Amino acid sequence: MKVLVGIGGADDSLDALEESVQRAVETGDELTVAVVENPESDRDPGGLVAEAEAALTDAGLPANVRELSGDPGSALVELAESEGFDQIVLGGGHRSPMGKIKLGHIAEFVLLNARTSVKLVRDDAG
Repeated sequence: MKVLVGIGGADDSLDALEESVQRAVETGDELTVAVVENPESDRDPGGLVAEAEAALTDAGLPANVRELSGDPGSALVELAESEGFDQIVLGGGHRSPMGKIKLGHIAEFVLLNARTSVKLVRDDAG
């Protein structure tokens, strides 16, 4: 399966990266990591690129990491469609104190606009 993992610095996006790397090692998925700028995170996109490359290399996978510019949700959807990805994996938010799932704006945009399957990796601790 051709999988695109979007990370933007939030903890749940790094969880999505870790889970996707483990799955790719087990199943042979072709994994591409797209680093986007997330205004809700103060992590540097350049540092995220290095972190993603290290995670892929440590797992014995090709270090296929791209830094996307522009609106993060749009950039992810456009890349997934233009290159025929089978699935987009994103950090999927967390549960509110009332038990409702709260999505970040990037995940919400991708869910509403992607024509491919979207997998959300949720953080139930939040």
